[in-house]
Amino acid sequence: MAAPAGGPGSWSENILEYFLRNNQITTEDGAEITWYHAANHKAQMNEALKSTAHMIEADVLLPSDGAEHSQPIMAHPPETNSDNMLQEWLTEVTKSNKGIKLDFKSLAAVEPSMMLLENMKRHLKRPVWINADILPGPNGNSKVIEAKPFLDIVTSFFPDVTFSLGWTTGWHPEKVNEGYSWTMVKEMEYICNELSQPVTFPVRAALVKQSCSQLLWLLKKSNRLVSRRKGKVHNLSWSLVQKQADLSDHWSNEFNNWF
Repeated sequence: MAAPAGGPGSWSENILEYFLRNNQITTEDGAEITWYHAANHKAQMNEALKSTAHMIEADVLLPSDGAEHSQPIMAHPPETNSDNMLQEWLTEVTKSNKGIKLDFKSLAAVEPSMMLLENMKRHLKRPVWINADILPGPNGNSKVIEAKPFLDIVTSFFPDVTFSLGWTTGWHPEKVNEGYSWTMVKEMEYICNELSQPVTFPVRAALVKQSCSQLLWLLKKSNRLVSRRKGKVHNLSWSLVQKQADLSDHWSNEFNNWF
C-alpha cells in the first residue's frame, strides 16, 4: 500500500512540494492550499480561475441526450446538461497554474475523459487528482461508482495519477449522524491495498469528530492524505479541522502527530 510521490512536474508529485516549488505556498502545510469546489459551468470556472485557489475541482458526467458518442460535460447530478464540456474546461484550466481534481459522477464518463486527458497530457504538468465515491458511507444515498472498473480504466491510461477515493455521505441536521464505521474504512483499506498510486480520502468535515479512531487507523495503513471539505473553497489538511469539527484535544494531537 505504498504511495510514492512522483518527480517534479508529474501528476503524482506531492501536492505540497509542487506548490512550494512554484512559490504558491510558503510552508509544507496543507492548510495553505485552498480549493474551489464545483467549478462546472463556465461562470463558475472563470470565477475559479480568477480566484486565489490553488486547486480547482469539477464534476464530470455524460449528458442526458442519449447520443452514442456523447462527450463528457461538467455537471453535478441532478443536472445532466451543461454549457461546459470537459474538453473546453481542460483547455481553459491548463492555461493557468491551478491544480486539477475531476470528480466522476458516472462510470461511463471515465474512459472518454481519460482519452481527452491523454491527448492533453503535455499541458498537464501539475497535480491531477481523479475522484469518485466508490463506497457507501454515512447517510449516503447516492449511487456509488463501481470501484474495480473505475480504478482499472484510470490506471490503464495513467498508472501514477493521484486517486481521490471517497464514500457517498449525507448530513441530517435534525438528527444524530453516524460517522465512518469500521466496516467502511476497512473496506476502503482493502481496495487501496492493491494500489501503488498516491491516494487521498475525501471526508465530510461534519462527520470527522465521531470517526477519529477509524480515519486515523486508515491513515496509518500507508502514506495517505485526508481532505475535508466545507463549502466552495476548502483546505487540504487536518490543521484546521479542530475549529471546524470541534475535535477533542486528544484526537487533534493524534492527527497533528501523524502529519
